[in-house]
Amino acid sequence: MKTDTIFYSLFKEFPSIFFELINQSTAQAAMYEFTSREIKQLSFRLDGLFLPKNETLNQPFYVVEVQFQPDENLYYRLFTELFIFLNQYKPPHPWRVVVIYPSRRIEREQPLQFKELFSRVQRIYLDELEETASDSLGVNIVKLVIENQQTAPTVARQLIDQAQVQIADPTTKRDLIDLIETIIVYKLPQKSRQEIEAMLGLSELKQTKVYQEAKQEGFSEGEQRGEQRGEQRGELKAKLTAIPRMIQFGLSLEQIAQLQDLPLEFVQQASRLFEQQNVIAFVELLNHQRQLFSPQDLAELAFLIQPLPDKIEDLSDAIAQWCQQEAHTAQREAWRQIGSGLLSATVEKLLATNPDTLQTPSAILNKAMVQNAIER
Repeated sequence: MKTDTIFYSLFKEFPSIFFELINQSTAQAAMYEFTSREIKQLSFRLDGLFLPKNETLNQPFYVVEVQFQPDENLYYRLFTELFIFLNQYKPPHPWRVVVIYPSRRIEREQPLQFKELFSRVQRIYLDELEETASDSLGVNIVKLVIENQQTAPTVARQLIDQAQVQIADPTTKRDLIDLIETIIVYKLPQKSRQEIEAMLGLSELKQTKVYQEAKQEGFSEGEQRGEQRGEQRGELKAKLTAIPRMIQFGLSLEQIAQLQDLPLEFVQQASRLFEQQNVIAFVELLNHQRQLFSPQDLAELAFLIQPLPDKIEDLSDAIAQWCQQEAHTAQREAWRQIGSGLLSATVEKLLATNPDTLQTPSAILNKAMVQNAIER
């Protein structure tokens, strides 16, 4: 998910890079708005959308998906979300899909069902981008995402030097350098921000008058505060949404706090709320889609839950492990669908929390509730 956050920030702040990646004129970026869109009926969300600003333009809209892990269900989910979106919003533009992979080996194509649709899908494999694109700062920043940890700092320093030479606007230059730094923070979670600043030679740069003035340029004091609040909320929302998948990938809460530049206590609270969300979703699944569970499934679950302590984190882990088993694919997909509907509410609850005045959420579930749902 950390790559999702990077690419969302990249395309939000520098949409011209997207059009450069798909071999279109970067001038088109001015005609598009990068956004996300909720599909309310099924609680799906298209996280990356380039929508034409003018409905009369004869231009496509783009659905952007970043996929850095093998996923057999990607195209099933992606096309489901796309066509529900078409039915709900009826956009006056033809659709195109762009999927960004680190390499071709990650893709799971599913040609049996979707071969005819792939004529409107563009797949980008970052490790196959033309070497001739080496002069493109934007493309090289994208390629930095897949650079190995050993060489990434050297490449990042080269990109910072390239930005210093090629970008005249101080604000744009600062934002690009900040983005390069953020990518390295993600790639080197064992390093502190201060260490990374020193590694990239940014400590002195950030103290220069030009860099500092870039933060102020174009905004009055009141406008700047409003802009910062909006940016901070959007950034925090992206970070919070990333936490559940980062946990699934095996990162510790300490690593997530460092990667996301959040207080550890806040990440711990977020983790507790997401664990509650997982258990709530599974109880709902048991109560409302019981036909998905065979008597053997229910017996397995009762045996699994019975010895566990009355702790939400243990219940959440046990449920997740049970759902990950190959024999429980149908239950896993239904559980994830319910959970995706709860995710937005959980994130909004966290957004309303002041990280400086954290309070441990009161328990809203216990082991007995899960057992009752199994035995009902």
